[in-house]
Amino acid sequence: MTRQQAVEKTITRCRQQVNDAIKEDLPVEHPERLYEASRYLLDAGGKRLRPTILLLGADALADVEPNSQPYRRFPAADGKAVDVLSAAVSIEIIQSFTLIHDDIMDDDDMRRGVPAVHREYDVSTAILAGDTLYSKAFENILRTGAPPDRSVRALSELATTCTEICEGQSLDIEFENRDGVTPEKYLEMVELKTAVLYAAAASIPAVLLGYNDAVEPLHSYGLSIGRAFQIQDDLLDLTTPTEKLGKQRGSDLVENKQTLITVHARNHGVDVDNLVESDSVDAVSETEIEEAVGVLEDAGSIEYARETAREFVADGKAQLDMLPDNEAHDRLLDIADYLVEREY
Repeated sequence: MTRQQAVEKTITRCRQQVNDAIKEDLPVEHPERLYEASRYLLDAGGKRLRPTILLLGADALADVEPNSQPYRRFPAADGKAVDVLSAAVSIEIIQSFTLIHDDIMDDDDMRRGVPAVHREYDVSTAILAGDTLYSKAFENILRTGAPPDRSVRALSELATTCTEICEGQSLDIEFENRDGVTPEKYLEMVELKTAVLYAAAASIPAVLLGYNDAVEPLHSYGLSIGRAFQIQDDLLDLTTPTEKLGKQRGSDLVENKQTLITVHARNHGVDVDNLVESDSVDAVSETEIEEAVGVLEDAGSIEYARETAREFVADGKAQLDMLPDNEAHDRLLDIADYLVEREY
């Protein structure tokens, strides 16, 4: 089995457990329309990368083989049982909440191959669905059975993470109308908008299970690979064919979204604002995007982004040196690489 096959097998296994747990922890109840809308994107799919990292983190810390212990009754450092699967569901619920609200703000039509929640239902229902998921995530993380001090610390981590995600989203919107964005400012935005949820996923099992010395290293691991994940997303938006991407290739460029690629290009004299003539995603042609990508490649901007992502992955992997040498540790290392090697 290749390394990539091992990673994908692990993700598939964890995804199935998380999907089953979502049905248990977030049932469709009265009022049905609200909970159907809340579950809509969760049921539509997704790799479940963040909860996978959380479950693997628990396995690595406890020095057990992946999936060898029941995640609903997982052994903590003191030998008591903690429901780390509930924490994993909380992380995925937060991810879904952010996607619903992102799609409303961007007026996007599709997500995960299905109509966005505000298209399938309506804007008001979508806002309520997002708000419901937001609160349900906090309810869920308080159901792990961890001692009160650990539960409160995990809850605090999740609440801070949600605030930071909103801060990052605000910066992302602000950057659309700013030309003087530096790589440092862009990476700050990425850390807040994307990486902090990876950091929470990686560190929360250490909090709940009582491995205090591992909290900060795992948090740093999540921040680093989360930054790499977002940079890779930006690269895939430009380099992946539209039919495989599931949305118009180059849409970030058309919508004037700042990425590490365009920030670098501007700093090297590229007229990024005029790389494509079309001012709407529906109107842009593949030829326009191809020509724009060629300019960005010639400027070294695409390779710069790739190299930066690889550097973040290397930094994240180094943070795992404090973990026991076991299979779960290996999978966390492999997932870091997977995030910058993946394709849609």
